Amino acid sequence: MFNNKEKHTQFIKSEAKRLGFLSCGISKAGFLEKDAPRLEKWLNKQMNGQMSYMENNFDKRLNPTLLVDDAKSVVSLLLNYYPSEFQNEESYKISKYAYGQDYHFVIKDKLKELLFSIQSNIGEVSGRAFVDSAPVLDKAWAAKSGLGWIGKNGNLLTQKVGSFYFIAELIIDLDLEYDHATTDHCGSCTACIDACPTNAIVAPYVVDGSKCISYFTIELKENIPQEMKGKFDNWAFGCDVCQDVCPWNRFSKAHNEPLFTPNKEMLSMSKKDWTEITENTFNLVFKNSPVKRTKYSGIRRNIDFLKE
Repeated sequence: MFNNKEKHTQFIKSEAKRLGFLSCGISKAGFLEKDAPRLEKWLNKQMNGQMSYMENNFDKRLNPTLLVDDAKSVVSLLLNYYPSEFQNEESYKISKYAYGQDYHFVIKDKLKELLFSIQSNIGEVSGRAFVDSAPVLDKAWAAKSGLGWIGKNGNLLTQKVGSFYFIAELIIDLDLEYDHATTDHCGSCTACIDACPTNAIVAPYVVDGSKCISYFTIELKENIPQEMKGKFDNWAFGCDVCQDVCPWNRFSKAHNEPLFTPNKEMLSMSKKDWTEITENTFNLVFKNSPVKRTKYSGIRRNIDFLKE
C-alpha cells in the first residue's frame, strides 16, 4: 500500500511528464553545504565579471528555506530545447536555447500549472516556481536530486540526453520521497576544456564566467575587450561550443515543445542579413526570443565586433 509521501511523489512526477518535462527529481530543502565554499571562492576570484547579481542574496542561493516559508522539498525539472533544425552554417551563430520563444515564460506557465495541479489533487500546498532568474542554484539542486552530474564544463550532464535542456524548480512546503545524486561520468575526457575558444574553463569543473563568450555577448554591457578579437568563432549571442563537443550530447534528441520551434527567418539568415539587420527586422524576428535581452544595440555591437 502506498504511503502519502510515495503517492504524492509519484503524482508530481507523472504530472511533470504530462506537462512535457524531460525528467523530475526531488531533494529535501535545506542548506547546500558543499556548494557554499565553492560559490564563495568563485565570487572572491571575481569569476562573475560584471554579473553583480550573483553576489546578491548569497544566503538565499544556498538555502531555499529562506525563499519559501517552511520549505520541505525542491522539485527539480528539466525541459529539453535541442532543436531539429539548425542555423545556416555560414552565418553568425546564436545559442540553441534562444532559437524559440523565451523559455522563462514557457517554463513559468508549466510550473504554475504543476503547482495548481498539486494544490488541486493533494490539498493545501504552498510554494514558488523558479526559472534561473531568482537566487537558486539550479544545477546544484538538479544534481542533488539525481537528474545528472555537473560536468567539467559546469553544465548539468546526463547519460541519456546530454545537456541541451533548461533547469527549473518548484520549492514547496510538502514532504516527499527524495532522490539521490548520481555519479560523475566525465572520466578523463577534456573535450570541453580543449575546445573552449576563450579558455573560460580554467580547470576541470571551474568556469570563469568573465571569460565566457556568453558573458561577453549577453551580460557585458560595455564594449567587448579588444584582446578577445578573433576568438569568438562567429558566436553573436551565447555559445554552445562546450556542449557541442561533449560526447554525451550525441544522445540529444529533438524537443517537442511547439513554442521552442525556431523562427525560419532566423535559421536562414546569412552573415550579410545579420550585418544589415534593422531595428524593425530585429524586433520582428526576435519578438518573443531570449535574443531580445541584448536589445538591438547589443546585437549590433556583437556583429560589428565579429566582422571588423
